[in-house]
Amino acid sequence: MRPSDPTARASRADPAHEARGPAPQGRGPVRYGPPLPEPGLPVLPELAGVVAGAAARPCAEPPGGPAALLEAARGYWHRRGLTDDRARIAAAPGGAPLLLALTAALGGDVLVPRPCSAWWGPQARLLGHDVFHVPTPAECGGVPDPYALLETVRRVRAEGGDPRLLVLSVADDPTATVPPPEVLHETVEAAAGEGLHVVSDETWRDTLHPGSDTVLFSPAEMFPAQVTVVTDLTGGYLPPSLPAACARFPRTGHGDRLADRVLDFLTATGAVLAAPVAAAATYVLTEPEAVADRRTAAAALHARVAGAAYRTVLAGGGLALPPRSGRHLYVDLDPLRPALAARGVTDAQDLEDHLTERLGMAAPGGHRFGDDPAALRVRLSTGPLLGSTQDERRASLHAPEPLELPHVARLLTRVGSVLDDLRDDAGPVRTDGNGPAGEGWESER
Repeated sequence: MRPSDPTARASRADPAHEARGPAPQGRGPVRYGPPLPEPGLPVLPELAGVVAGAAARPCAEPPGGPAALLEAARGYWHRRGLTDDRARIAAAPGGAPLLLALTAALGGDVLVPRPCSAWWGPQARLLGHDVFHVPTPAECGGVPDPYALLETVRRVRAEGGDPRLLVLSVADDPTATVPPPEVLHETVEAAAGEGLHVVSDETWRDTLHPGSDTVLFSPAEMFPAQVTVVTDLTGGYLPPSLPAACARFPRTGHGDRLADRVLDFLTATGAVLAAPVAAAATYVLTEPEAVADRRTAAAALHARVAGAAYRTVLAGGGLALPPRSGRHLYVDLDPLRPALAARGVTDAQDLEDHLTERLGMAAPGGHRFGDDPAALRVRLSTGPLLGSTQDERRASLHAPEPLELPHVARLLTRVGSVLDDLRDDAGPVRTDGNGPAGEGWESER
């Protein structure tokens, strides 16, 4: 019989189960995590014009999005290899409302990798569902290790749980990594074999860093009947002031029923796109030249800055996997624990407070992403490193060598100085990015 205390049951099934309830007083609002990493770039002028042109529309948009937006989303996914034009599509004002509706429609317990995007967990907790964090492979984040996933599912079921949904990412926030195709395939195959529905968060798929050998596949290409794809356009296309997201459901009887139920939840909760936001989403999804050029330039810029931040972290004695996508870097400062402890920093919340103050920019701790609160991990965003004014950010976007700009160099130097102070206090540390200093911590998640 299922125990009456789900948290107690969950803790036996998975020590990494995400606890419910508010954080202890004075330890920060860990219940809700930070938003997606900020873009750090001016709004595209053509996009601003589209928004302004739609602001005078007096009529409300329909729940699930207007026909023009859904058709634009269909074309967007078609160009990325998801060619079944019969698939159902729905839109919502952001990824969080869309995932909330999906989680409510599917029911049951939710499985996610550790760490994971900060906005995945609150949806399930709000609905009263249990959330289970599953360790990731050593080489990447975004997806659970397939064997750990199978073990977690079976243990949860053995103790009376009802796992139904796995949420994963093909280009990960917070780790900025991309799962290798073979790892992704094994994980989705394991999930499908256990009857789980997979939600693939592809928010960052169009922000791959150029010049790497990264190969990205959607699990919907591998197992089209078991996967719903979600893309939050705030990742690669829209500013946070214009929240919009789309979901693509499998073209099956189950997928049709799921789409209908999600539409019911969006309608009931009033999760409807404003006309200017719908117009903006439609515009970017059609990928005109201005949007494509900005996307390419932004990805290249963030890649350069993320690469520099990565080298700075390693030189300062920290650990990180090489960033392959997005606008962020996930850093482990455990090698500097003695020096941090001397400053009163003993866990992720302390680290967040310390670095946010010292760096003058948001530095959310790993606990925001479901990681071990005792671990000294933090997500650093590249957006704030592009400059503090619109003119500086615009200059970063157009500079042939952005790392040589005085404001970018100054901000990167600040990061290095903070870490150098800690490294000097900690004594010799490994900085080659290999072995225990480059791989060991990933396997502990």
